[in-house]
Amino acid sequence: MTVVVVIAAIVVLLVAVLFLAVRRRPRQDDGLRSFRRHIDALSPEARREVQERARRHDGGSRDESGPG
Repeated sequence: MTVVVVIAAIVVLLVAVLFLAVRRRPRQDDGLRSFRRHIDALSPEARREVQERARRHDGGSRDESGPG
C-alpha cells in the first residue's frame, strides 16, 4: 500500500514539473512579438536599415529576381 502511495506521489510530481516546464517555455510567437516591438521602437532610418538587412538575408536563401 505504501509503495502505491509513493509511486502515485512521484507521478503527480512529474506531471506537475512537466506542466510547468512546458508552460514556461517561450513560444515562437513571443519571439516574433518581441522582434516587432523592437522594430516599432526604432527610428524610421534605423527601421529601414534593419528591414533592408532582413531582405538581403532572405534574398540569400531564395532568388527574388525570378527567371529572366
